[in-house]
Amino acid sequence: MKVETQTFRGYGKRKELTTQTAVECRFTQDVATVLTSACSAVLAGADAGNGEVRYYGKAHFSIVYEDAEKRVCRAERGVEWSAVVKDDFVFPALTARAQVACENISVRREGASVYMTALLGCDISLYGEQTFDYLSGGDLIVKREPVHVLTCHLVSGAAEADDEFETEFITDILQHTEAVNVTSIVTETGMLKVEGDVNLAVLALKEGAGLVSFERLVPFRLEIPCEAAAYGASAEADVAVVSSNLRANSDEEKNKCVLTCELSLALNGCVYEEVEVDAVVDAFSATSHSDLVFASCESAGVGDTFLRTERISGKCALSSPVDFSDNFQAITLARAEAELVSSERGMTVDGVAMSTLLVVGADGTRRGIELSLPFSVPVDTANAKVRVHVLGMSARQKQEGEVEAEATLKITMQEERKISARLVASAEEGDLLPVNDSAVSVYIPRAGDGLWELAKSLKKSPEEVAASNPDMEFPIKAGQRVIVYRKKSV
Repeated sequence: MKVETQTFRGYGKRKELTTQTAVECRFTQDVATVLTSACSAVLAGADAGNGEVRYYGKAHFSIVYEDAEKRVCRAERGVEWSAVVKDDFVFPALTARAQVACENISVRREGASVYMTALLGCDISLYGEQTFDYLSGGDLIVKREPVHVLTCHLVSGAAEADDEFETEFITDILQHTEAVNVTSIVTETGMLKVEGDVNLAVLALKEGAGLVSFERLVPFRLEIPCEAAAYGASAEADVAVVSSNLRANSDEEKNKCVLTCELSLALNGCVYEEVEVDAVVDAFSATSHSDLVFASCESAGVGDTFLRTERISGKCALSSPVDFSDNFQAITLARAEAELVSSERGMTVDGVAMSTLLVVGADGTRRGIELSLPFSVPVDTANAKVRVHVLGMSARQKQEGEVEAEATLKITMQEERKISARLVASAEEGDLLPVNDSAVSVYIPRAGDGLWELAKSLKKSPEEVAASNPDMEFPIKAGQRVIVYRKKSV
């Protein structure tokens, strides 16, 4: 029995890993009370080895604090870090792409020093060659179906974004953070276009030692060449702020300040191409038993992107109590944790919006209070990656000891897509089938069988079965019979 096979070769996403690592830094300033603490992480690279992925970068730590004389001060430090995640699947030929973000910060004091520890979460995607063998022809009677495979084309690029805007008069910039929100991913012939905005959040010192916070959306646009890109192709993109430069030009007479923001952005993306393979999904021999070897073909990609804007409000959980003697000055470091949840109510994005509320007590002492505002937003997506950005968060104390907050959520959901198929990889010939020398045979098929199932049972090609039973309708109904005539030679 002659059997023909072919090998498909493509490039795809092979595996995804999720890991965490802790990075620490030490401040030696004269810190009486830490008001806010922030950390941003920039990934420098990720390398696949034998059984492990090493990823590394730089973390930028900043604190705003009161010293012993109750002056508001700031301090910054940069720390280089590296980490390793173990996995037996990893080998050097794979390409590792990673996304890193600060998930949690803790602050502790040891003697005269203040230590900050940041928990960095990292999502790693591994890309490499994906191959599979499939039956393409030979002496067998075969059933062919198109099998679809998603292949990947990795792209990367960089861009600059800048903005200039006017604010009230400030004397110093204490802290600023940036959060990237991708709002559009479009593929055109030979081009990947990505648009979005960077939410710039600033905590500043006003004249008279007061604190003020404000936000600004800085738009960006990247166009990355990609030969595989075509209209309508799916793609994903991760955009990160590599560096930021914020300058303030204050005019005390006009009680105004002009801020100039310069951002350097880096993009790592992937354009998916859907390839169709004319594969054999089932086969049999008309003369002998045949043992089929099946193989599974699986590939992963992304689907549509959905954007949602939601206004939330409610009572907050507090890290420390407040009362009417506290003066709310600023709210900063707004962020969110969220996940896609399935329940009896349907699909929802459940999470919590968080921020740091800066207050001044009756004795003039400042302190930072962590706010947590839970939310649940109904959505129509069943399987997607979710990112939530918090904008314009505000807080007030309507009843003593209770803080109510409002915020705008920018929710981005990108569907995860997986394609799987089962196909014939090869076949081996077995024993010869017994020869039926009767002139007429009557066969009673199973109800619901199609033409292929009937042909396989009769060990005849679908064309022969259809030609000898022109009036038969498929799928077969209960009680139908198939008559098989065999020519007898005299």
